[in-house]
Amino acid sequence: MADIYRLTDQLIAYALHHGLIEPEDTRWALNEILAVLGLTDYKPAKTKPKIPQNAAAILGPICDWAAARGLITPDTVTQRDLFDTRLMNVFAARPCEVMSEFSVLYKTRGPQAATDKFYHDARALNYIRTDRVAKNRVWKADTPYGKLDITINMSKPEKDPKDIAAALKVKASGYPECLLCKENEGYAGHAGHPARQNLRLIALDLLKDGNPWYLQYSPYVYYNEHCICLSNKHEPMKLTKNSFVRLLNFVEILPHYFIGSNADLPIVGGSILTHDHFQGGRYCFAMEQAPVEKKIKIKKFPRVKAGIVRWPMSVIRLNGSKKDLIEASDYILKKWRTYSDPQADILAFTGKTPHNTITPIARRRGKAFEIDLVLRNNRTTQEFPLGIFHPHAQVHHIKKENIGLIEVMGLAVLPARLSGELDSLGKLLIKKDIKTIEKDPALAKHAAWAQELLEKYKFTPKNVKNILQKEVGRVFAKVLEYAGVYKRTTAGQEAFERFLQKL
Repeated sequence: MADIYRLTDQLIAYALHHGLIEPEDTRWALNEILAVLGLTDYKPAKTKPKIPQNAAAILGPICDWAAARGLITPDTVTQRDLFDTRLMNVFAARPCEVMSEFSVLYKTRGPQAATDKFYHDARALNYIRTDRVAKNRVWKADTPYGKLDITINMSKPEKDPKDIAAALKVKASGYPECLLCKENEGYAGHAGHPARQNLRLIALDLLKDGNPWYLQYSPYVYYNEHCICLSNKHEPMKLTKNSFVRLLNFVEILPHYFIGSNADLPIVGGSILTHDHFQGGRYCFAMEQAPVEKKIKIKKFPRVKAGIVRWPMSVIRLNGSKKDLIEASDYILKKWRTYSDPQADILAFTGKTPHNTITPIARRRGKAFEIDLVLRNNRTTQEFPLGIFHPHAQVHHIKKENIGLIEVMGLAVLPARLSGELDSLGKLLIKKDIKTIEKDPALAKHAAWAQELLEKYKFTPKNVKNILQKEVGRVFAKVLEYAGVYKRTTAGQEAFERFLQKL
């Protein structure tokens, strides 16, 4: 029992160190932890507890102890997550206290201080599982469009068959309705729903109508301070004029963050379309740094600076006052919703089914407001059943999934399978063993790409990793080019100009 007492002391010391509790809370917090562990006895350690860098270093051994005593059953990642979140819930402040602290910091020290504390606590409480995020493979790749961010997502745990079986036994309640609903705040979770007892939300009145949206952080952050801003109602994604009002009000409230919305149609709309939400954070993507290569004028909005961005997707950038950008963005969206150009494969409707929408991203440029409007179309054909403006088959060995907001801005979120595949591929490329690549079930999809690389490079143990990382980046740039409705060709840019004339 000495080990579990020592671990308990460490957990309390960790919470004190990160300001999750005050010294006066120590006895209460200890008793709460003992209750979760099912202990009625306790003996303090004789030596001062060591404080690890993250909570996972303590929670892992505690879960080992709990699993050995049947407190975690079955012993899977999901069940461990449910258990260790119960432990960290002991140190989570009440929502009213979190919102009050945010408000005070915002008023006295500014927006950045408020989000700094909110983000720190999300990490310290293990809501953002920093130990898993650290497992992601991350690099930057030089491309014709600047340095694109590449990440192989290793942080989301794969489902254990035991968890899948357990989830089937959980009676569907419809509460919370989805992972983005505000009702997740403090929810204990179960085999089919992650624990959210350490989740806290900040209310933001983005329409200034007393009907707030809520700020939280993503538990598996893809970039610095990766946040989510979600509707207080479980309503489908829908881009309207109010969407632009909310986006631009958000960057007025938190000017050090960007904010964007996935498009509101399948294929081009990211992974969750059932709950209206935005994603933002404190990070500068390649798209933000991309220059305007052609200035344009929109006659209805003479005060708005407008231009076409040098980017693989089709982006109109607007800069000006908040009021002007709201009106101009809504004007462009409405024009695009009904625009067809069969010569460029763009049809606004098939029957009554809409195909045109926009991925908008807002930010501040000093005192001015800026918004990028990325034109999207989700039409499919027999030749392109996954989407005309979607990654084509030639690049599916690297990226096949939808191109949502994060990818649009220049960050590739690639599947975990690529980690092992690239390692194995590299070893065979050094040997020039294309036959083994072609015969290997996991690597065969890379065979044509591997042959191209062998004709282009001489691989060695020293250069293989850098070459593969660079070439993955180039494939991702091609992915974005496929997703662009107007190609970066003479014909494509002429088609883009035809739409601009409609503005």
